[in-house]
Amino acid sequence: MNRRQLLASLTGAASATALRPISFAQPISATVLPRDLATDPRRPQYHLLPKANWMNDPDAPIYWKGVYHMFYQYNPDGAYWGNMHWGHAVSPDMVHWHHLPVALEPTPGGPDSDGCFTGTAAIQDDRVVILYTGVKAVPQEQATIMGSTPPLLETQCLAVSDDPDLRSWTKTPAPVLSAPPQGMQVNGFRDPSPWRQGDWWYMVAAAGIPNQGGCALLYRSKDLRTWEYMHVLSKTVRDGSAAFNPLSPWEVWECPEFFAVGDWHVLIYSTGRRTHWQSGKLDKEKMIFRPEQSGILDYGSLYAAKTQLDQSGNRIVWGWIQESRSVEDCKAAGWAGVMSLPRVLTVADDGRIRTRAAVEVNQLRTNEQRLHLTGDEENNHAQIDSMRLKGCCGEILCTVRRTSEAFKLTLSGSSESTAPWLTLRHDPHHAGEIFADAYPLPVLPGENKNLDLDLYVDGSVIEVLINGEAAYTKRFYDPGSTAPDLQLQWTGRPADIANLQVWQLSPISENRLTT
Repeated sequence: MNRRQLLASLTGAASATALRPISFAQPISATVLPRDLATDPRRPQYHLLPKANWMNDPDAPIYWKGVYHMFYQYNPDGAYWGNMHWGHAVSPDMVHWHHLPVALEPTPGGPDSDGCFTGTAAIQDDRVVILYTGVKAVPQEQATIMGSTPPLLETQCLAVSDDPDLRSWTKTPAPVLSAPPQGMQVNGFRDPSPWRQGDWWYMVAAAGIPNQGGCALLYRSKDLRTWEYMHVLSKTVRDGSAAFNPLSPWEVWECPEFFAVGDWHVLIYSTGRRTHWQSGKLDKEKMIFRPEQSGILDYGSLYAAKTQLDQSGNRIVWGWIQESRSVEDCKAAGWAGVMSLPRVLTVADDGRIRTRAAVEVNQLRTNEQRLHLTGDEENNHAQIDSMRLKGCCGEILCTVRRTSEAFKLTLSGSSESTAPWLTLRHDPHHAGEIFADAYPLPVLPGENKNLDLDLYVDGSVIEVLINGEAAYTKRFYDPGSTAPDLQLQWTGRPADIANLQVWQLSPISENRLTT
């Protein structure tokens, strides 16, 4: 269950829990000690996650004064959603991370007294400003999250930092946007994302309109503090064939972001357990967005994507990698949620989104294994069968020629009794897709076009990037007490493999606590 589902069935835990920092001098819970977290074989070793407890959405990622800052939704009380704070980590390269103290926490009696929800950073007058959603319990008739218990009001709040390390923040006492547009009933009103364009600041905010569906609301301001509603930037287009539940939390376009990439403008938003994208053209005079292409950013466990510019001006996209195990299992483990690797987002000439792992991740590569094809098919298969990723911590890069032959790449544990963790298969009779397990992922057909499969395996996470055209993130949980070695199995002709490289990836800390 992710944060979006939980919004519709909240208990009073968020407002009843005391605000307390993690102390590793004491157990995280009755059964989870720091040493247990540090040796948990299912905890990733080169992805960012807190030392313990719950993580969800990336918040306000920003490159500031030579340092990458990542804030994130965080519960200091345990490995479950609730009591939302902003965790904070810093990095010189988007790969190696160091945790700092919590950046934002709810203010008793304030507009964020029951949680500091997702937000976005902007730079104004050489200071970092964040716009974020504050929530507080209110009578039902004032609530913006329909069906929540207790009823919650979402308002858009602002905080400013004069600290070069962004450790300390000053909040405005009142929201800068206290209600949805006048006369508009909404299912959700959150996740503000501002940008500067000409003389104005603009902002999109997440909402859903009853009997219509999810949408992104567009606002403008001269100072980031007084906002004027303009119109709906983009919304769900329905053909009337599907039944619609006006209280469904899935019908909110969460975490919207709108930005330019070359001659294109891109809107991303998350709903229905997926992050979606639209690309098109923007009429900058009327601020009318006309989508021309659309798709899904990741077909797996990645959600609530946020973007930033890196030091070279590349558009970097991050996402929350959700758990697929139960809340009880997360509590027992003492941690939940992982940040994706940084992905560079570009737009092709046809308007379609492309993503690839940032080159900074390559610095972790070590102990390369490479397939050396021979004329002996049995020898080629034996080479592939012998390849291993020790401790489920590495990368697999496989380039396959498109021929008339089908193929299948299977990842599993080294034990014969282990069920496959992931299967990628391609049938040339269905040239426009490749299956990740049972999920068809779209790829552009082309007889002379290779398929580049880039797979990152880390503890209990697999991130799959295919030709930059499709992505699929998966969780798997080996039950063993130690991290198993991963093995590959190839079904098809090894001669169709143009390249196969396997690397161990170096952990980013001495233990599994990240830093």
